[in-house]
Amino acid sequence: MPAARPGSLQALVEAAGNAVASLPLGRALALHGRADVLFVDVRDVRELWRDGTIAGAFHCPRDMLEFWLDPESPYARPQFQAGKRVVFFCASGEGWRAGLAADVARRMGLSDVARLSGGFKAWAAAGGPIEHRHP
Repeated sequence: MPAARPGSLQALVEAAGNAVASLPLGRALALHGRADVLFVDVRDVRELWRDGTIAGAFHCPRDMLEFWLDPESPYARPQFQAGKRVVFFCASGEGWRAGLAADVARRMGLSDVARLSGGFKAWAAAGGPIEHRHP
């Protein structure tokens, strides 16, 4: 496979993948429901409405992540200030959005971040708890 062009999406995704851990599905299922773990869905809200989300997950649209992460931002969300292990997920097993989100969170100071291996599709296929949210 040819090397990614610097600054390309492929290069960003590869760098993020090298910088953050990929949490195996079985481990994620075992962590689900623990008070010290926050699952964060970075998919578009229409994906949540259509497919559901991991039960109890916090929804943070990818385009708001930096604003919600920074404790000094007027948009800061307390979920990201609680000192929990944060597991980001998106739709697919490739985890592009989740990988980029986890890397940004790591660079912005969250110390324990990962992306869910296999994404929401793998979670649902494994029978992980799902909830549906509608507007």
